[in-house]
Amino acid sequence: MKVAVTSLEPLQVSFGRMAIGAAVLLLATLLSGKALPRDPSLWAHFQVVSIFATSVPFTLFAYGEQYVSSVVAAIWNATTPLCTLVFTMTLRAEKATPGRLAGLGLGFAGVMVVLGVWQPMAGGQLEGSLACFGAALSYGVGGAYLGRFLTGRRTEAPVALAAGQLLSGTVQIGAVTVLVGVPLVDTGAPAAAWWSLLALGGLGTGLAYLLLYWVQARAGVTTTSTVTYLLPVVAALSGVAVLGESLSWNQPVGALVILAAIALTQGGFRLGRRRQAVPAA
Repeated sequence: MKVAVTSLEPLQVSFGRMAIGAAVLLLATLLSGKALPRDPSLWAHFQVVSIFATSVPFTLFAYGEQYVSSVVAAIWNATTPLCTLVFTMTLRAEKATPGRLAGLGLGFAGVMVVLGVWQPMAGGQLEGSLACFGAALSYGVGGAYLGRFLTGRRTEAPVALAAGQLLSGTVQIGAVTVLVGVPLVDTGAPAAAWWSLLALGGLGTGLAYLLLYWVQARAGVTTTSTVTYLLPVVAALSGVAVLGESLSWNQPVGALVILAAIALTQGGFRLGRRRQAVPAA
């Protein structure tokens, strides 16, 4: 995404990654012998979840990465579990246990350490960070809605659900892009932008959403969303090694805090001591 936005508009990046991702999932649906859902109410849910889980966050992240590094964008993405928990509680999709609350709180603290909140941000960096945080908020709404209305269904295969969502999102963002006067495809973009968009759409969107539906149906919304805590670690390594981005001391320290938060949220640690059972009289 960071490479693509240097040559393409944010809306073009969003449309391109969704169109490529939808094509990958449609092919996977065909090869697996499945069919797209036919329930009209399900397609209505696709339209809602596509707004919050793809169209809005994809565009906001692409916009934000014009001003901040891929590492900072991934750090903001790591706040998604905090946002998801709030909305899953509102929709009563999952119960907020003390361990989950403590783990998410610790994870938020780790994100703040990685981000270095004691350092001033101004101008484009502040604008880009706010856009990325808005995307994480949108992911929280989309993830909660996804878990409440889509991933619990047993009549459709995960690959068909994922294909339906991305297909709906492609139509949405395509219509918006045309309405605001931005070309859907920039034929003058360099090859690096197109290769990056192909990887972003095929792997980071198509394959990623297939795995999202599969995992979320088995592990739940909040547990699935904690995978975003790993993004700062991967983004820091790839950002430094591939893009030449800088890495400060607080980012690996905060990453260790985040990894501890993952274990706490998923039950790796337990709060307090377990009370011993009292034998019957």
